[in-house]
Amino acid sequence: MNLTLRIRFATRTGQSLWLIGGKPFPDRLPLQFLDSESWQAKIPLAAGTEKTPLNYSYLLHNADGAQTTDWGRDRVLVPADFDCDELHVIDSWNDAGFFENAFYTAPFKNVLLAENFTEVKTVAPRTPTHTLRVKSPLLAKGQTICLLGEAAALGHWNTQSPVLLGRKPGEDYFSVQLDLRGLAFPFAYKYGIYDVAKKTFVRYEDGANRILKDEIAPGKHTVIHDGFVVLPPQHWSGAGVAIPVFSLRSETGFGVGEFADLKLLADWAKKVGLKLIQLLPINDTSATHCWKDSYPYAAISAFALHPIYLNLAAVAGAKKQKLLATLEPERRRLNALETVDYEAVMSAKLGFLKTIFPLQKTATFRRRDYKVFFAENRHWLVPYAAFCFLRDKFGTADFNQWPEHEKFDAQQIAALAEGNDKIAFHFFVQYHLHLQLKAATAHVHSAGLVLKGDIAIGVNRHGADAWQQPELFHMDMQAGAPPDAFAVKGQNWGFPTYNWSRMAEDGFAWWKQRFAQMGNYFDAFRIDHILGFFRILSSPAHAVEGILGHFVPAIPVEQSEFAARGIAFDRERFTKPFITDAVLQEIFGSGSRMVHHDFLDARAGGIYTLKPHYRNFLEASPGGIYSLKPEFATQRQVENYFAARPQFPHNVEIKIGLFDLISNVILLEADGKFHFRFAMEQTSSFENLPPDTQTKLRDLYVDYFFRRQDHFWRREAMQKLPALKRVTNMLICGEDLGFVPACVPEVMRELGFLGLEIQRMPKNPGQEFSRPAEAPYLSVVTPSTHDMSTIRGWWAEDRALTQKFFNRDLGLPGEAPLECEPRMVEAVVRQHLASPAMWSIFQLQDLLGLDGHLRRADVDAERINVPAIPNYYWRYRLHLTLEELLREERFNSHLAQLLRENGR
Repeated sequence: MNLTLRIRFATRTGQSLWLIGGKPFPDRLPLQFLDSESWQAKIPLAAGTEKTPLNYSYLLHNADGAQTTDWGRDRVLVPADFDCDELHVIDSWNDAGFFENAFYTAPFKNVLLAENFTEVKTVAPRTPTHTLRVKSPLLAKGQTICLLGEAAALGHWNTQSPVLLGRKPGEDYFSVQLDLRGLAFPFAYKYGIYDVAKKTFVRYEDGANRILKDEIAPGKHTVIHDGFVVLPPQHWSGAGVAIPVFSLRSETGFGVGEFADLKLLADWAKKVGLKLIQLLPINDTSATHCWKDSYPYAAISAFALHPIYLNLAAVAGAKKQKLLATLEPERRRLNALETVDYEAVMSAKLGFLKTIFPLQKTATFRRRDYKVFFAENRHWLVPYAAFCFLRDKFGTADFNQWPEHEKFDAQQIAALAEGNDKIAFHFFVQYHLHLQLKAATAHVHSAGLVLKGDIAIGVNRHGADAWQQPELFHMDMQAGAPPDAFAVKGQNWGFPTYNWSRMAEDGFAWWKQRFAQMGNYFDAFRIDHILGFFRILSSPAHAVEGILGHFVPAIPVEQSEFAARGIAFDRERFTKPFITDAVLQEIFGSGSRMVHHDFLDARAGGIYTLKPHYRNFLEASPGGIYSLKPEFATQRQVENYFAARPQFPHNVEIKIGLFDLISNVILLEADGKFHFRFAMEQTSSFENLPPDTQTKLRDLYVDYFFRRQDHFWRREAMQKLPALKRVTNMLICGEDLGFVPACVPEVMRELGFLGLEIQRMPKNPGQEFSRPAEAPYLSVVTPSTHDMSTIRGWWAEDRALTQKFFNRDLGLPGEAPLECEPRMVEAVVRQHLASPAMWSIFQLQDLLGLDGHLRRADVDAERINVPAIPNYYWRYRLHLTLEELLREERFNSHLAQLLRENGR
């Protein structure tokens, strides 16, 4: 059999098209230019390969080397199905950014649009010459696609008897086989919508008639993929709720939310008409066995689930409930607490699991589904379990301090795990977590909802991933985020940054495994800090605050550029902390007199040094400028010094002041090249430069951040994100917030990723608030996130800003109420529900704010995280149980009505 593949695509000069796929195709096959509208390749198929499914895609190669792959998972052919000698396929390019593609992702195919499937039986002619295929994702139940045209086989445009197309379960496209012998090519045709139940023609598609250019030949069959039916923009919209699993409260809970509680949450969400549940990361974070492990974005494994979410009763089963009864007093105590007691919950749960494991291990490990689970997850499960064992054996997660196995060796670890019950214990726990989360996901689906997860941008530097594959990370650097309104000194997350060049060598296998693991449980996911795929804020190990980081990768400033712009380059002045008496006064403010009195000694010339009991942080330099002594030259040295001396008065103020002195620089030097410090103009170092130098540096600063990097960062992202998108059919949402390069929205659109629109974080610098009514369709709108105060909390933070919002954005006259009354919360919620965005998602606390009797009295207790506090205790819990929420008929009816009114 001979196969001809043709793609309809109008290229520009310098562009070429390639075929990519597996056997029997080469990895890449160049297509030949056919005419101004199409390219094609002719491929002889070896005997015996006709029954093999062919999966393929097209690749556009641009003149600048950039590559784009067309989208979709439906380019699958079994040549033998067409019973011919010459198989011709005419394809349409499917741009990943077409919004219709979103409706072929897992949440829509498997849940949200599954009920719309309409079975239509079509009768194929005995000897068809053509197969037509087309997609239309948002047809209502009872509707199908029909075909009309100027030929007899197409009904002569008769809407009373159009040709109906059918769709098989699981397929994306509608199709029909036709015998077009005797027709004069080319001919015109169009698709339309037909109501099967009413047996009536609904409408034609929009746009000009389609034209089919082909010819009939003996033994030839032509398959036409016509892309999407052209209809007016059809925008499905839904609403969801966001809540961390640990924040859920149920009557039978153990002081923390569990995977099993997602079933109750889904029951409530179904009752009010929500369609999505969004969670924070649920991976194991157990590095220190203390409350600091409550931070969900510092996983010790990108694959393992957190034991805290395990329901002990389900593990125990009916036969072992007596064992669990001994924990009932502690369960009641913990469940009555206002917030999560992380350490007590973990202690109780792990203690019980270690008791029951010896009683259940033999039967569990014999189960067929356990063996399947172990085989599918072995690549991460064995290293993770061994890591946990060694962490506990040596009393630290820092594998660099282990006296043995500090470097991962697969053979040694396999031998260590053999017959080791302390390692097998973690297999047991992860298996039960897997079962319970799968059961919860199935229940969510049965309620007509989808589950959205969260992929953290980083992993713990003292975790199983970094131990097992340290070559994938830059262990000497720290990832973070640049300064913003919520963290003015930036964020330093402490995670190692990724070694992207090494990851590219195996096709980003680690990331693909992460995505596949997410796909076991979730329908959609949020990529935390998607900007990290373009560039990441990278700080040296000696920095504590993110303000001392620079973007990696980035095009640096060469020393020669300063001279080219007429700037006298002074490495010492630009890269070292600028410290004078005036700077000390500025930093310590009204406390400067106390600082001088308690901590400084006078030296000749009116220069001060810190008193001996603070070991003289400062020493004088010529010209009245101070420098920090070598032992206090970095923030990490200062941090360690004060951590060892908690008894000294005012140590926090002094420490922060010294941090500010150290970061009072203009340039950051790395490998002999230079990067501008964020917010350079706000430093006293910059303010003390001559005006002419300030102007020239400011221009170079703007060039560095806003001009030279954009194309470079776009290329970086496009080397990673398209390949990762292709390994999953989950709906992908990117957290595109903060210091957003101009190329990011463009890349997000091209890939069909949903962006995040937060009212308090406008992407337009000319706005104080973003407007939900102006959000793009492929986006998620929300009034708040876990890193912010709730609507009610924000209302009380800045009275002047609230007043502006009240008058201008809500369009209400007069003075804004001092407290955020339920009607104000409802006004904000309505704004988001009315948005054109695909999804409007609300923190559950914000939804509860609609009801004056139901919402929490203490608004500050609603907050989940404060990014400006590095070691924050993530312990927020709902103040009412999910069972109580299900019984709140007045609130539930009101919320359901809001959703109905806004078509969500």
